[in-house]
Amino acid sequence: MDHYLDAQRLLADDWGVAAGVWSAPSWTELRRDALSCDAAQLKGEDRIPYVTQALHGAPGPVVAVSDWMRAVPDQIAPWVEQDWTSIGTDGFGLSDTREAARRHFGVDAESVTVAALAALARRGEVKPETVREAARRYGLED
Repeated sequence: MDHYLDAQRLLADDWGVAAGVWSAPSWTELRRDALSCDAAQLKGEDRIPYVTQALHGAPGPVVAVSDWMRAVPDQIAPWVEQDWTSIGTDGFGLSDTREAARRHFGVDAESVTVAALAALARRGEVKPETVREAARRYGLED
């Protein structure tokens, strides 16, 4: 999780963007809870999924990051009110260090920082040029 805290620091120090970091120990359990709440609502119960409650009213977009395929965090997207972006380690495994694999799949601190800036740019909260500048600064250009 340290690399996500590093991304939070990069956003603040390099781009003046305040960001919260939330931990999701189990994307699947969050989905199970949400589906259970949906089923309860069909029976007239007023139950709100934990993830919806936890993120209710939080400012800005959500950038869900996982060392799993991005389909894993996408399981909970329907119950998140904010704009949603996910990044994950889609593809085949690598015989490399964890840090190198995270860079390759775009889930290291610098890549998460650029993804967050891109989500903000889609909302018009930062300029698109900022995203390109960040990608250059962190060596993420193709």
